[in-house]
Amino acid sequence: MRIAITALLVSAAATASAPARPAARPPQDAASVAIDKASAAYSRLKSARGTFEQTLTNPLTRNAATSRGEYQLQRASGRWSLVFTSPKGDKIVDDGSALWVYLPSTNPGQVIKLSSQGAVGGASGMDLLDRFLGSPRTRYRVADAGAATVAGRGVRAVSLTPLQPMEFTKATVWIDTANGTLRQFEVTEQSGLVRRFTFTTVRLDAPVDEKVFRFTPPKGVKVYDQSRAR
Repeated sequence: MRIAITALLVSAAATASAPARPAARPPQDAASVAIDKASAAYSRLKSARGTFEQTLTNPLTRNAATSRGEYQLQRASGRWSLVFTSPKGDKIVDDGSALWVYLPSTNPGQVIKLSSQGAVGGASGMDLLDRFLGSPRTRYRVADAGAATVAGRGVRAVSLTPLQPMEFTKATVWIDTANGTLRQFEVTEQSGLVRRFTFTTVRLDAPVDEKVFRFTPPKGVKVYDQSRAR
């Protein structure tokens, strides 16, 4: 720490008698404050539910597809679900042991079954919260991406670069500056596909509907079981 020029003019006696002061800690940057706040808020979370909007953009063709629906999350059991209202009928359900991906709008007549352990990206596209907020400092290089507004809330955008290979090459998360809630995320997948997911409404620690965490493949639909694939 540099000594201020004016301090050099103070008498030696006065300096000698002054009590020692601890060195000041450098202030944390905005991105570090935001991601730490979000991680702490996530650690206390029991459940969440609300609505979402997702946009998938192919950078080669510049085509974009937008979908909407309802999400529910129960942390203790590790279960979550996305029930799409547009396109209606699409579902992604993690029942705690398997991740079911049923997207008849694009892949009619089939269901993909994956292991729920680390089943992020690819067909499912996301672990709603843990992938970004569970121990983020050990997983990513954190950088500030500026202030913004998402769904009417003031947020801090934080860039996350994976420290180890992941199913996406980079991510940005938008964190509510008031309460640390994750309001939006965007990932660039290995294929180049850009996935932006916005929580349009958020209810924290709200009661969840147990039925949404159960999935039974519809009659006549072929199940592609990849849960044991290595």
